[in-house]
Amino acid sequence: MLKGKVIIGGVVGLHARPASSFVQLSERYTSEIRLVKDGMRVNGKSILAILTLAASKGSVVVLEVNGEDEREAFETLKHKLEILDRDEA
Repeated sequence: MLKGKVIIGGVVGLHARPASSFVQLSERYTSEIRLVKDGMRVNGKSILAILTLAASKGSVVVLEVNGEDEREAFETLKHKLEILDRDEA
């Protein structure tokens, strides 16, 4: 399992459209993906679960990835969270 703190980027943080984009990227991996904020751990492949975190720009979340492709998934998803709204993400 890989885990690490990530500071949420983007203009609005991890809200509807950025969360949807994150979930679409998460679903490419077989690993289990979790996000943790303020003691709440949610499924990183569920947009509704992610939205319950209310992770605004500058919030700190912990990204947890566990599975066969965890290293690639962790690096890609960490980067995505840091730059949420950029088209090139």
